Amino acid sequence: MIFNKEGSTTIITQEKTTIIEFVKGLEDKYASLENDNIIVNLFSLEQISVDDINEFLRISNKHKAAKHSFVIVTNKISYDEVLSEITIVPTLQEAYDLVEMEEIERDLGF
Repeated sequence: MIFNKEGSTTIITQEKTTIIEFVKGLEDKYASLENDNIIVNLFSLEQISVDDINEFLRISNKHKAAKHSFVIVTNKISYDEVLSEITIVPTLQEAYDLVEMEEIERDLGF
């Protein structure tokens, strides 16, 4: 896992491990990330399934309940294919834009 912090957002890039190992590693390091918005960049993975994306559900729900953004980036799966609780976008720019919009909404009390 590669961590890249930009302001209040941490981008986590997945490279050479399984999704289950990645999610476990993310959960292990969660205490140091819990106050950041999180973008999980899965763009480098050749193959990814809906079940792989669903592995992030628990940590995504926990993070969103704490009023922070949790966005997954991949163009291999459409947002129509995953559970509605999981936020998924096809590009890193869209992830940044979504985090920014969600921060504005939180600032306005939505």
